[in-house]
Amino acid sequence: MAEATVELKDLHFAGDDRVVPFQVEGLDVRGRAVQLGPLLNTILGRHDYPAPVARLLAEAIVLTALLGTSLKFDGKFTVQTKGDGPVDLLVADFSTPDALRAYARYDEDALAAAVKDGKTSPPELLGQGVLAFTIDQGKGMQPYQGIVPMDGSSLEDIAGVYFRQSEQIPTRVRLGVAELFDRDEDGKPRHNWRAGGLVAQFLPQAPERMRHPDLHGGDGDERETGVTDDAWDEARSLVETIDTDELTDPQVAIERLLYRLFHERGVRVYEPQTVFDRCSCSRDKIKGVLAGFTAEEIEASQEDGQIAVTCEFCSTTYRYELAEFAPA
Repeated sequence: MAEATVELKDLHFAGDDRVVPFQVEGLDVRGRAVQLGPLLNTILGRHDYPAPVARLLAEAIVLTALLGTSLKFDGKFTVQTKGDGPVDLLVADFSTPDALRAYARYDEDALAAAVKDGKTSPPELLGQGVLAFTIDQGKGMQPYQGIVPMDGSSLEDIAGVYFRQSEQIPTRVRLGVAELFDRDEDGKPRHNWRAGGLVAQFLPQAPERMRHPDLHGGDGDERETGVTDDAWDEARSLVETIDTDELTDPQVAIERLLYRLFHERGVRVYEPQTVFDRCSCSRDKIKGVLAGFTAEEIEASQEDGQIAVTCEFCSTTYRYELAEFAPA
């Protein structure tokens, strides 16, 4: 079933927490764009992350929303970083049709030292490691995972490398995060997180137009395997003009940004897809995991006759009586 397009005269701005698919036919470009507000505030506020950690996780959440909502089947899409920096783990996943969740793990002492030394850029906080994209289509299906090294680049640059290496699709990703400070209706100080992002991909009908130069350090011959395409060069140049403020400003709707970028070529937007802060954990799921523990492991996990398990994503705590795991 074809996606329904929205005519300009009928256009209503999508607003926060809604992913907007778009197409620029004149440049053979398709993509998605989003601004996250209340959803992001809830996820980050639940754990009260330090600002440098919150910014990193916000970027991972935006990237997951952009890519996860492109799934055409029931499944889960996960973005995960694992490195040797102060923030050694970021995890964000999207479960169809609309559930998003995320968490970060960091070393408090190492983070404090990095902040003191002014080493708070994403590469410095993440360190050396890998960024993994995992697609899980459910039971009976083998998950697909693509892994690229974290080599001192930003998350948006690393994501672009992933698509170029694994998917062979010229891709440009832009991510932005901002803290907003204002006052509420009663004049009290208020703090909010906002983030936004855009992914643009070059998808011409003729596959040979998608060829591009070999990656730096590769073993290919750029003269033979790489050609440039004016349409993609133009699209990429336009995407490069995006300012972080445009991605995060609540007064600059995503549709306005897309119009600013591509109106000369004719940009078409499709119905937006809402994403929700929704965890997939449950009492039964966690009990199923605990049921696989040995009697010794169950005993070691209990305290005062109970086992308490807190979900790392949503911070919900589930409590179980030891009798629930007694042999039948």
